[in-house]
Amino acid sequence: MEELEFANLLKDRGVEGCAHNRPGGNRQILLVDRETLDAMQLAPGIIRENITTEGIDINGLPAGQRLRVGVAVLEVRAVCTPCDQLEKIRPGLRREIYGRRGTLCKVVEGGLVRPGDPIQKL
Repeated sequence: MEELEFANLLKDRGVEGCAHNRPGGNRQILLVDRETLDAMQLAPGIIRENITTEGIDINGLPAGQRLRVGVAVLEVRAVCTPCDQLEKIRPGLRREIYGRRGTLCKVVEGGLVRPGDPIQKL
């Protein structure tokens, strides 16, 4: 994963060019907060999140909560369950990050998002 100058979020698909981009997919967007990454000494993007947030409790958002990210609107679907891929980053990370892995969202309204765009609860 690499930081992009912008990402085009496509309605009911996800990030343009992402392997998880598919209509109706359950993992259209994964949000992870920087605070969790910092606490676990992980670089943004290493756990394959699409958007790294700051200053919002991503893991505490209820299903159905809508968020405006730049011009796009996302809807929280579920907490992301840690998978075995995390063990390739660091042994024990799957267990360590449980409950803080991030939030899976659906793209309700697409558009370009950029680093530093505000995130607002709707």
